[in-house]
Amino acid sequence: MKVYNVQVLYFQDLVIGEAWESVSRTITLTEISLFAGLSGDFNALHVDHEAARQGPFGQPVAHGLLGLAIASGLGTTAPRVETLAFLEILSWSFRQPIAPGDTIRVITRVEALEPRARGRRGVVTWNRQVVNQRGEVVQEGQTRTLVRGRTESVDPEADTSSK
Repeated sequence: MKVYNVQVLYFQDLVIGEAWESVSRTITLTEISLFAGLSGDFNALHVDHEAARQGPFGQPVAHGLLGLAIASGLGTTAPRVETLAFLEILSWSFRQPIAPGDTIRVITRVEALEPRARGRRGVVTWNRQVVNQRGEVVQEGQTRTLVRGRTESVDPEADTSSK
């Protein structure tokens, strides 16, 4: 599995089964509060410390969609691809809560490749797992994106600046 890579990949660079791991990111109470304000979801499970203490997790937890949004961001760099559009979420499961102080990372694997427009682009089906600091999968699912293809042969050794 490849770890955080800054090289930009095109559709033709992707291989079914190849996987990457993102950098990690710690979720904070501030982010949970800000997401409540942004989304309008003020469920006590997320923002009321006393009520959350009495709830199933014993403390406030992040909104599931906050975890998904952060995972989406982490996934944009591992791998870094020439994405043209986010097309759909095929499936997504919220397996365990994400608590303030949890550190998550995303493991991304190529599941399927569908060339389009004579190779100028293609649809990629990704499997993504959100993993916490204990190695537990807290969220996972499949998404699809439209990725730019290489439209011409690129020779990294060639210097075309003077041509």
